[in-house]
Amino acid sequence: MPVAGERTRGSVPGQGGRARITVRPGARSMRGRTPFAVLVVTLLSAGLLGLLMLNTALNEGSFTLSRLKKQTTEGTDQQQTLQQQIAEQSAPDALERRARELGMVAGGDPAFLNPDGTVTGTAKPAEDKPPVPRPSTAAPSDPAAAASPGASASPGDPGIDLAPAPPASATPPASAPPAGPGSPSAGAQR
Repeated sequence: MPVAGERTRGSVPGQGGRARITVRPGARSMRGRTPFAVLVVTLLSAGLLGLLMLNTALNEGSFTLSRLKKQTTEGTDQQQTLQQQIAEQSAPDALERRARELGMVAGGDPAFLNPDGTVTGTAKPAEDKPPVPRPSTAAPSDPAAAASPGASASPGDPGIDLAPAPPASATPPASAPPAGPGSPSAGAQR
């Protein structure tokens, strides 16, 4: 009979004489590690692909944002240019010049109609100044158009006479003394 605390060979307490199972160190099963390794590789691959797609989407958004900023800047510049043109064309002197080009004249003194039907002031018709001579559109070979002494440089400068200058000869007249270096005609002949 066995003594308490002493074991008999081949028996393990609680097993009552069954055979003992031992694990051999060289015969471990690879079946348990394979699914875990596949799962880890799959998760890492999915994470890398997700980061790549996220980075691509952010870069695409960045390019779109820079293109839209450029379009906004161009649109703002165009708007400011158009507003400046409108301001220039709506200035009082520009409106007056354009109205004169269209043949309009300044109005006379106005008369006002009161709510009770009476008229305040005396209306006078607009007085037109004589027409401003326009530059000739005739060909330069037309002698009548070239000799017209009343032609002006522009509609706004009626006092400038564009009569043709007398032709300059290459040799000075025989009665004129030769021009020296300090005379005013010396620079014109050079």
